[in-house]
Amino acid sequence: MLKTAFNEFLGNSPKWFKLAILGFLAACYPLYLLLGSTVMGWAFIAMFIITLALALKCYPLQSGGLLALAVLALGLTSPETVWHEIQQNLGVIMLLVFMVSFIFFMKPLLIYIFGKILLRVKNKVALSLMFSIAAAVLSAFLDALTVMAVLITVFGALYGVYEKVHSTVGNDLNEDGVNDRKQLGGDTLAEFRAFIRSLVMHGAVGTALGGVCTQVGEPQNLLISEKMGWSFVQFASEMAHVTVPVFIAGLLTVVVLEVTGKFGFGAKLDNSVRSILESYLKEEDDKRTDKDKYGLVIQAICGILLIIGLALHVMEVGLVGLSLLVVATALMGVTEEHRIGHAFEESLPFVSLLCIFFVIVGMIHDLHLFTPVIEKVLAMDLDAQPQAFFLANGILSAISDNVFVATVYINEVKAAFDAGQISREHFETLAVAINTGTNLPSVATPNGQAAFLFLLTSALAPAIQLGYMRMVFMALPYTIVLTIVGFLFQ
Repeated sequence: MLKTAFNEFLGNSPKWFKLAILGFLAACYPLYLLLGSTVMGWAFIAMFIITLALALKCYPLQSGGLLALAVLALGLTSPETVWHEIQQNLGVIMLLVFMVSFIFFMKPLLIYIFGKILLRVKNKVALSLMFSIAAAVLSAFLDALTVMAVLITVFGALYGVYEKVHSTVGNDLNEDGVNDRKQLGGDTLAEFRAFIRSLVMHGAVGTALGGVCTQVGEPQNLLISEKMGWSFVQFASEMAHVTVPVFIAGLLTVVVLEVTGKFGFGAKLDNSVRSILESYLKEEDDKRTDKDKYGLVIQAICGILLIIGLALHVMEVGLVGLSLLVVATALMGVTEEHRIGHAFEESLPFVSLLCIFFVIVGMIHDLHLFTPVIEKVLAMDLDAQPQAFFLANGILSAISDNVFVATVYINEVKAAFDAGQISREHFETLAVAINTGTNLPSVATPNGQAAFLFLLTSALAPAIQLGYMRMVFMALPYTIVLTIVGFLFQ
């Protein structure tokens, strides 16, 4: 019975991981009494990061959730603090629930558009730049998570086409004397996965490049803008001396990575895979009925309304998603509950994981784990503070959550300004450092960027074998370049 219980615990996770979780949970209370709350707080952060790193083997909701329950049981944070964090991030939760679900009903149009682009643009460098620039522009005016949801939907659908063909071809030799199933597997499959991984990572970093530029690009941008009293145009102007060089450097990094083929980039679309996708898209075009064409028109209209609604910020992003979900399903005749339910399958597990993540964020807040770093930076000479704030925010954001880090830092700086310790000019300089610091170096890990974490825990990640460490490795050149350029232009 005990052996069965151990085998069932956390499913197919590695044995060492199961033992590590069980051992840590069993020893956490004695260690807490021995080492104190601060050391245990950092230990829980380290363990939680490990659960994210094993996301392809075990969805972090279970392993991370057990750690979160232990945090609450030890009193390292309280349910009230966690609920406060959830309330503070309700906009992000609503976005994930409704916007991602709305994007599900945009799948036919997205496959139609991006499928044509993938097949017609054969130069990989140009294709990578297109995805990076498109993700950056959309994230600057819309939302990084929405853009990521689009990328996941597109590449997930295209991979599904390849997988479907690969699973249905026979084992007989074709006219060239080659086994079709074998030809579509092995190196061809690995190359196709690498091709999608490179494009989706370019797009993911693109969301950070664009998201840092404007008031609505990321949740913390809006918070900082409100503290500073900046308008949309003024926010973009204040950030431009950092964000413009960083954006250019980011695009140059795309070119260098694709030309050199380093860090897992450079993979091209195999001719056999291109043929599969072309045949599929042609077949879809040929059999498209008037009803299907009508559906594409409705989706296109909803897409335009989405851009307008988010760009003008007519209401909270989640409510925009819910409104368009209603419009799209009503006009396309999707009225059965089970058909609508499928749209929520991608987002709700991640929402649950996000709430678990807020337990860790609450613990960081209640134990004041970042306070020594904040105090040390504020004690530096005024001339050294902007770059120090940039680096400190970047490091802490990569460990925890960039919205939380930005909130803590901007509140501390605002308090210093209100107390007359710093001038308005220096206050504005530090606000730029906080915004760029939480948005740029945080691409180093999936922890810091919600869009990255969403990608890591999506159904696409295991399909293309994009795990935590591979994401960190592929993001490394971007992390180095964006951090250096952002640091120099503070």
